[in-house]
Amino acid sequence: MSRMGVLFRAAMAAVFVGISTHSAYAYLDPGTGSMILQVLLGGVAGLALVGRLYWHKLLVFFGARKDAEAELAEERQSEPQP
Repeated sequence: MSRMGVLFRAAMAAVFVGISTHSAYAYLDPGTGSMILQVLLGGVAGLALVGRLYWHKLLVFFGARKDAEAELAEERQSEPQP
């Protein structure tokens, strides 16, 4: 089946489900809202940690900073040999 056919079927299923639903008369209690907030903040903290761990590699990749191993090799070459 083509990609357009799959997308069309998914869109039609979403339309029919949206038309056929009734009010659930449900609510989110404060515990649920607190848990959702905690999950979101945990995800942000996790992304910040991953970003901090890989920040130097990212700068080296984009050429904003030289690799530490390359700098050390350049320093060793520039030192006078006995």
